[in-house]
Amino acid sequence: MKWLLLFVVLLSLYLANADLNYNYYRLPTALRPQKYNLRILTHLENPKEFRFSGSVKILIEALQDTNNITLHSKDLTIDESQTTLRQISGNGTIDNCVTSTEVNPNHDFYILNTCQQLLAGHVYELKLIFSAELNKQLEGYYRSSYTDPVANVTKWIAITHFEPASARLAFPCFDEPGYKAPFAITLGHHRKFTALSNMPVKETKSHESLPDYIWTEFQESLPMSTYLVAYSVNDFSHKPSTLPNGTLFRTWSRPNAIDQCDYAAEFGPKVLKYYEELFGIRFPLPKVDQIALPDFKIGAMENWGLVTYRETDLLYSAEFSSLKDKQELSDTVAHELAHQWFGNLVTMKWWTDLWLKEGFATYVATLGVDYIHPEWHSGKLESLSNLLAIFRKDSLKSSHPISRPVGMVSQITESFDEISYEKGSSVLRMMHLFLGDESFRSGLKSYLERYSYKNAEQDNLWESLTEAAHKAGALPSNYDIKTIMDSWTLQTGYPIVNVTRDYTARTASLRQERYLLNTNLSRTDHKECWWIPLSFTNQEEKDFNNTAPKAWMECSNGGKSLPKTIEDLPGPDQWVIFNTQLSSPYKVNYDARNWKLLTETLNSEDFRSIHVINRAQLIDDVLFFAWTGEQDYEIALGVVNYLQRERELLPWKSALDNLKLLNRIVRQTPNFGFFKKYVKKIITPVYEHLNGINDTFSSIQQQDQVLLKTMVVNWACQYQVSDCVPQALAYYRNWRSEANPDEKNPVPINVRNTVYCTSIKHGSEEDWEFLWTRYKKSNVAAEKRTILTALGCSREVWLLQRYLELTFDPKEEIRKQDSRWAFQAVAKTEVGFLLAKEYFMDNVIYISKFNHHQLTKFIDPLELQVFTQKDYEEFKKFFKDSRESFKDSKEGVQRALEVILTNVQWKERNYEPFSSALQKNL
Repeated sequence: MKWLLLFVVLLSLYLANADLNYNYYRLPTALRPQKYNLRILTHLENPKEFRFSGSVKILIEALQDTNNITLHSKDLTIDESQTTLRQISGNGTIDNCVTSTEVNPNHDFYILNTCQQLLAGHVYELKLIFSAELNKQLEGYYRSSYTDPVANVTKWIAITHFEPASARLAFPCFDEPGYKAPFAITLGHHRKFTALSNMPVKETKSHESLPDYIWTEFQESLPMSTYLVAYSVNDFSHKPSTLPNGTLFRTWSRPNAIDQCDYAAEFGPKVLKYYEELFGIRFPLPKVDQIALPDFKIGAMENWGLVTYRETDLLYSAEFSSLKDKQELSDTVAHELAHQWFGNLVTMKWWTDLWLKEGFATYVATLGVDYIHPEWHSGKLESLSNLLAIFRKDSLKSSHPISRPVGMVSQITESFDEISYEKGSSVLRMMHLFLGDESFRSGLKSYLERYSYKNAEQDNLWESLTEAAHKAGALPSNYDIKTIMDSWTLQTGYPIVNVTRDYTARTASLRQERYLLNTNLSRTDHKECWWIPLSFTNQEEKDFNNTAPKAWMECSNGGKSLPKTIEDLPGPDQWVIFNTQLSSPYKVNYDARNWKLLTETLNSEDFRSIHVINRAQLIDDVLFFAWTGEQDYEIALGVVNYLQRERELLPWKSALDNLKLLNRIVRQTPNFGFFKKYVKKIITPVYEHLNGINDTFSSIQQQDQVLLKTMVVNWACQYQVSDCVPQALAYYRNWRSEANPDEKNPVPINVRNTVYCTSIKHGSEEDWEFLWTRYKKSNVAAEKRTILTALGCSREVWLLQRYLELTFDPKEEIRKQDSRWAFQAVAKTEVGFLLAKEYFMDNVIYISKFNHHQLTKFIDPLELQVFTQKDYEEFKKFFKDSRESFKDSKEGVQRALEVILTNVQWKERNYEPFSSALQKNL
């Protein structure tokens, strides 16, 4: 008995001590917030003192006995003399108190040690008083500004951005997605401003002591995660939309851009209504506000009921925005509104399953845009673009699984990438296609209803979808979604399916392995296995519309790939194609005979008998295989040659994305002349078919042909095809001769990026200054971005050097969020690359402080152009010496080094054979 007593005493001492030494990255689980009452007073009048102060009352339920309250707080000054704690459950209230506090800066923990133990089953009210600077770091509660052109004064606004872990910069809270609670928010501000938050205004009243200040109180919200809380104090204007179902819908911007809100105000409500029908669940809030912000860290953020956007992603001007701008805007709005269900209504338990919201919003947005604008055919383009993005990134060993463990906050931030978004979207599309529409939709509805206002993991989704699939007979009863989909979400990479046909037996044996771009790595050491739905067709049936699997490649219980043989294939004179309409994210390599049959069809009048997405697939696959040595470049260029006949967007996108990567390396070598001639040869027919750079856009019936023309013209001017350069220069001269060039621009909207870049490249200092002046005077964010990119096209070293200096000067006109566009514009050109590389390496400490959340974006254009062992070693040393600057970008650094290494391998292995194949194909 004595031993038992001693054990209990020691255990209690250990647990008490464990509380004090708690250093795990997640919050302790003893407490749960039940409700937040948040009051924030914002001061925007004095530019020398931008501050906010506030109080938060948190109702906290104790799930276990504990001696402390651990929550998040970062860069907040907390007035501990005013902290109160009391028990409010049971009979009356019982005062408790705080004996001491401590902070854990590693995890932003603020720990309050309590006078009496908090007891399981009781509810407590904690009140904290705090204040902080209204920062300019574009996270937490921060300030942004714009210029009022009439009065020529700077106007200031305050806005929040909390995802993934910055609510703690604005108020003390349980800043993890699993701690959902309702919020009652009240904002104090000068009466000349408008206050916005997640919910509609409940009432306004005068401030008790500050003249001309008011309190705006909002209705209590539904339970939501802290990263979705949003509020703003601003002097913006808004455009109302009418919605038949009663949801109030408003689109906000600075007053001098309100005329650019028309399109978003029309499109937003339509897509919201489409989602209500798609999911069979009404939008649960009484209103939606969408707001365009002059300074914003990311593209857009789905805060529940107050969706925040960069101006480029919400504002549209018919006079200045291209069709591409309009489509990107539509896609962003559709993405953020899809989050109102996937992410907001049902939220992932932890950032491991970030893809559950981002992959879904990416995929569902393609359905929404396709439904509202069927004339764009954007669903096919979006699906292909997503796949092209992930085939490159996910072929690197340094990639990561869709669903992956996340520890530190920096790892959460790095998860917002192509794998969570585009690969997440691609595997959902695959599942939608193999389940069919009915099972997919009923499974989603069941999942959303089951976990509304709660948190979920991917296994919860798999369960709902399996039930729906078995009920509808869409999946064999011995298959389940978890087994299939875990192979895609829990493993890094994707498979290549090698198809070897026996032409006599009319069969094909299929073998899968992980596709890796780094040829130093042995693929046989990688034992991954994927459950692959096999759709296929042949030259006789040409049934590309059937994307349902005719067979499956399966994995054993031990995770090994099981051999697969396909029977009843056509004879030796007919091709087969696997993965119809690229319905799943894998690559297919055929034996030499099948490639020859495919190449013959592509290079004949009958090339359209192969579906347009599969034509794009064949180009992408064969150029990848040539890069890594599975295919000969003569075979690859034999496939690419057919493009002289091609008049559709998707195959051209696939080809030009791949040729761009080759161009970045080959243009620095003696054999670039052959490459230029080859590009001219394949691009001239389509350039002339589209009437060159001439403004024929209004007569083009199919919208995707507008995008094709935009893309082709860009390449034609780069490679000086036909009349492209002289025509571009003539457009620019005409613009420069206009009496009022900011009001009247004769350059066709859809080719402005090409005309501006070409004219800066071939132009004078005066041409550059003219465009820089237009940038400073432009009121349209999309036009400003087009100009920023074009200014980097100069071949004058001193101008480019000056431009780099302007890019990172906080006193200049380029906003912090746009610095990457300007830098990338310089870095991706022949002349600018070395300047940008040197500038970045010399100034990395300053740049990491200036724009730390986008640091790896500055490496992107550099890594693609490095291909010698010497330069690879230089980058390795640079990253090692600068590890402090890159401490939050470790994955980005690994990826950059691996990309450079694959470029070195390509140059050593392929440069001579590629040059030889080019000459043979001229």
